[in-house]
Parts: sequence; structure tokens; C-alpha cells
Amino acid sequence: MANPNLIKSNYLIDVVKHRWHYLLISIIALLPCIVAMFYLSFTQPNHAPVKLGIDFTGGTILQYGIENSVTPEQISKIRTELENNGINNPIIQNLSDASGNVISIKTRFIGEKSNAQIDKITSVLSKNTSAAQLISTTSVGPTLGKELLKNSLTAVLLAFLGIVFYISFRFQSDYAIIALLALSHDALFVIGVFAILGIFYNVQVDSLFITAILTVVGFSVHDTIVVFDRIRENNRFLAKKHDFGEIINASVNQTLARSINTSLTTLITLLALYFFGGATTKDFVLAMILGIAAGTYSSIFFASVLLAWDKEIKAKKANA
Repeated sequence: MANPNLIKSNYLIDVVKHRWHYLLISIIALLPCIVAMFYLSFTQPNHAPVKLGIDFTGGTILQYGIENSVTPEQISKIRTELENNGINNPIIQNLSDASGNVISIKTRFIGEKSNAQIDKITSVLSKNTSAAQLISTTSVGPTLGKELLKNSLTAVLLAFLGIVFYISFRFQSDYAIIALLALSHDALFVIGVFAILGIFYNVQVDSLFITAILTVVGFSVHDTIVVFDRIRENNRFLAKKHDFGEIINASVNQTLARSINTSLTTLITLLALYFFGGATTKDFVLAMILGIAAGTYSSIFFASVLLAWDKEIKAKKANA
């Protein structure tokens, strides 16, 4: 049962009073993300809103251990020499971190018997870097890449539909729609940031990125359900004496400490993985960090604000 003394005149956070500020923050955060996604959709041959890695497009990634990290000037020189040796449009990334210096080269698909191309790449790297040694080769065929992309998009769509069905069953349809908007808010933010990183730093997404998006969606809806559940419970006992905006403020402040503490402990772990983990998982961890931060914000400042707005509009229509 809700505490009848729960409603106060002052709160740590007044989400209803300052709702336009919180919505403006969301708009400012999402606008460049959406612009970047549209830009890539129109400029890329595959019309994807992000730059896709070999998991989805097919290709070969060669990773070389080197003695010293390479400079942007060296990367430019290596790219030119590779193109002169018949390696078209190579994508070169410096993956150096605390665990060692690694340079990654992505090319078109190289078959098992095409050792001549690998030898050319190794020769160019040996000439331009110190102690270059091939440490891993990863190849994905174009057909398999398209199948992985299709399956990944299907998984994301099914996750969204399952969440909408569950929240509609557990709460009401308006709660489900707002929860879906909050999930879209978080997913768009993460995808948009990676679109921006793709434009300026050539960051590509792989199957781990889809895993991160699905995890973020699950985390976000969990946080949103906790807030909605508290709002629904308080509304059941306090609706006769207080308006819905007051109940939302009280409910959000009730769950505020729990939401922040849960997210903060998760983010501390992810930050440790980002700064001290391997280079190959950095993009995955970054997507998780962005998604969990956005999910915490949306459940408190976005979903609850939209719910208050929705109830306010319906109340005005009922009284008209």
C-alpha cells in the first residue's frame, strides 16, 4: 500500500515541473544522431544507418602485432601502398592499447587459397612498421554476412515486439507505447553515436554491437517497468487526493536511488572493461555504456514525463 505521506511540496527532482527541459535534452542528444544516421543511409551503397563490419558485409580482417603504435601519417602511407599493390579500399585501424600495439586491416574477402594477397599486405606492413607479425585472420563470406544481418535485425524486431506485448499485458496500452518510445530513444542514441563515430573515425559495427543493443533494450525496459510499477501502485491509492503529476513526481523520487545505484555499479564495471580490457571488445563495451546511461535517463526523465503529458492531455479532453 502506498504511503499517504508520500506526496511532498519539494522533491529532489521535479520531473513534471521541468519536463520541457528534460525533453529538450533528449532532442539535443538525438538530433545529431538522427542526422548522422540519415547521412550514412543516403551516402552508403548498402543504405545502412551505420558502417557495417565484415560480420554483415563479408570480408577479411588481418590483425598484426607491431612493436610501436603507428601515426595517422603512417596509416595513410600504408593505405596508399596497399592500393598500389592491388588491395582495393583497405580499412586500417590502430588498435593499440595497454596490452600491446595492434594494427587491423580490413579488405575484401580473401579465400583460403589466396595467400598472395596476404603476403602483399604483410610485406607492406613489414616495410612501414617495426616487427610486424600476423596474429589473427578473420574471414566472413558475403552470403553469410547478409544472413547474419538479416538474423540480427529479426532478433531486434522480435525483442521489441515481445516487450510491447508484455507491457501491454502487464500495464495498459498507453504504458506500452511510452515504454516503446523510451526504448527507441535509447536505441537511437546508441546507434546514432556509432553513426557519428563511423563518419569521423570509421568505426564499424559487428554482431557484438547487436548483442549490446539487445542488452541495452532489456536493461532499459527493466528500469522503465520499475518506475511504471511504482507509479501504478501509488496511483491506485493516492489518485483520489492528488493529481497524476504529483504521483509521478513522488514515484520517480521513490525509485531514483535504486535506479542510479543499479546503473552506477554496472557502469563502473563497464568503464573498467573499456579502459583495461582488450581492444576487440571496446566498441561493444562503449555501446553498453552509452545504452545504460541513456536507459537510466529515459526511464526517469523521458518515459515518466511522456506518461504525465499523456494523462494530462486525456484529462483535458475528458473535461472539455
